Amino acid sequence: MWMLLVLIYGIIKGLREICKKKSLEKNSVTEVLLVYTFLSLIICSPQIPNAMGLTFNQYLWVALKAFVIFVAWIAGFKAIKKLPISLCGVLDLSRVLFATVLGVIVLGEKITFCKGLGLLFVSGGLLFLKFNPFEKKEKLSDGESNAPAVPQDEKKSTNSFFIFLAFLSCILNALSGLLDKILMKEMNSSQLLFWYTLFMVVYYAIYALVRRVKVSRSVWKNIWVWFLAVGIIVMDKSLFIANAYPESQITVMTLIKQSSVIIAIIGGKFVFKEKNILHKIICAAIIVTGILIGIMG
Repeated sequence: MWMLLVLIYGIIKGLREICKKKSLEKNSVTEVLLVYTFLSLIICSPQIPNAMGLTFNQYLWVALKAFVIFVAWIAGFKAIKKLPISLCGVLDLSRVLFATVLGVIVLGEKITFCKGLGLLFVSGGLLFLKFNPFEKKEKLSDGESNAPAVPQDEKKSTNSFFIFLAFLSCILNALSGLLDKILMKEMNSSQLLFWYTLFMVVYYAIYALVRRVKVSRSVWKNIWVWFLAVGIIVMDKSLFIANAYPESQITVMTLIKQSSVIIAIIGGKFVFKEKNILHKIICAAIIVTGILIGIMG
């Protein structure tokens, strides 16, 4: 059952990647994050009766988890606004590596032969992203465009920065997954979901005030922001319940979550008409193969 819940999380996560990029077409990162976390808090407010009773130390740990996600989402949203969604989907698979390291070091989870082999495939797929045999052909095709040329060094520097943000988001999300596993040993899913969402709203409100960001009326009419709000509640609820199962393992859970890459690549191709899809499909196939091998272990 816990694997099924994590699979639901992964599918919704892939759909949310599409919603993220669509929502950022009309509004800024800060606007979207503030409003969608506020809407998420409203949606999960019926769980307040079941969310009471935490100790002071537990509130502090939930606040820490919320802060980790607060930073992760800012980095992740800025990356997905500038990078192709299909590339972000494949880069997101790197959290398997980070989560595995955390699971082994902190929780004492064991690396079996299958998990180790799976991680090699995941690492290989990520490294293969740097070597694109189809790139030359695509550049010739792009050269026919009338768009002004961008200096190659400047383009690489810009892409490298946003790729760094994508990896930073992955590391912090992996850390958040570790905190979920620890916190769900001593609280229920309603407690963790409500309070972490509340802390998130507070963090983004402070961030918006410090940055003097004006929240336009259009963001409330942005249907993609509403989809994000509903999606995060459903997927987090599923994940928190899965974490409550004593037999669930953070390494396996992180592997299953990465089923989202398939939806992200499909969305990149058919929703955003992105190029270079074949190379990313090959990279994703290598990584997903590693994920399947790891689950068998």
